[in-house]
Amino acid sequence: MIRRLIPLTAVAVALSGCALLSSPPEAQLYRFGMDTAAAQPLPVDAPSLNLRRVEMVDAAETDRILSITGGAEAAYIGAARWVTPAQDLYTNSLESAFAGQARRVRLIGRREALRGDQTLDIDVRAFEARYDAPETIPTVVVTVRARLLQDRDLVSEQVFTSSRPANENRVSTIVQAFEAATADVNSQIVAWADATVTPAPPPGP
Repeated sequence: MIRRLIPLTAVAVALSGCALLSSPPEAQLYRFGMDTAAAQPLPVDAPSLNLRRVEMVDAAETDRILSITGGAEAAYIGAARWVTPAQDLYTNSLESAFAGQARRVRLIGRREALRGDQTLDIDVRAFEARYDAPETIPTVVVTVRARLLQDRDLVSEQVFTSSRPANENRVSTIVQAFEAATADVNSQIVAWADATVTPAPPPGP
């Protein structure tokens, strides 16, 4: 199915009248971040990292698949949605990446009531399929700002990005490009955290 765009402004318009003339087509559901490797054993004294709630640019955090045409025109891909909000899918994919790829640092997930040595703050600043012009083949771009915090102090900050062209202007191949770009960015974040996180200093007397 070639992607059909729904302008963001149209999504916000309220429907009026007593009844719809026809029902909208049922959306096909997609997901990403499901390719997970087996959890890697870590040293007993591995430094740990609390994951804050992942923040994502407003237009992309829902279950709709965001596209940008010509660098300015934003729209959602019609008749296609993420199976759950992209914000949740991305969070799950990042946790899976740490579990399968980290060699030195342990990520403490959102559901674990444990205190880590440091905190990982994630801000997804771009999560979109970019078209140079209408009906061309898009490139998926994922850009993430990651910060390591010690209590409230900034330890390190870096921006990671990945671009993956789709093979065709079809929803299934666009989703595959989202999968590849997300996996690449997450691998970069895991490698950076492995090299950067340090154990918390011991408590004072």
